[in-house]
Amino acid sequence: MALESATLGQVAITVQDVPRAVAFYRATLGLQLLFEVSGLAFFNIGGVRLMLSRPEQDAATHSSILYYKTADIHATAADLESRGVTLEGKPHMLAKMPDHELWMAFFRDTEGNLLGLMPEVR
Repeated sequence: MALESATLGQVAITVQDVPRAVAFYRATLGLQLLFEVSGLAFFNIGGVRLMLSRPEQDAATHSSILYYKTADIHATAADLESRGVTLEGKPHMLAKMPDHELWMAFFRDTEGNLLGLMPEVR
């Protein structure tokens, strides 16, 4: 049984400055802020909750990469750039499968966390 029927409910990433990160995720990326409580901020990303929090220890921590599925990577990348986001390279095809192409593009949030765009073009 374990987790085979489970769904992903929440992803947490650490940030150094929660208010600055909230502004970026809300205003720049356009994500829906659900609520803030005790130095934590929660957003909705397609039914999965994203939690932003400060690291529990002073030491730097590494975060997972959040990959956003988009319909048009080039339009999304252009929109992000128009909002002041700097891409780390241009959108590029990572793999060509028999039924689709996997494209990637990367950028960072205000806290240095790596974020990605990940359309599967059919």
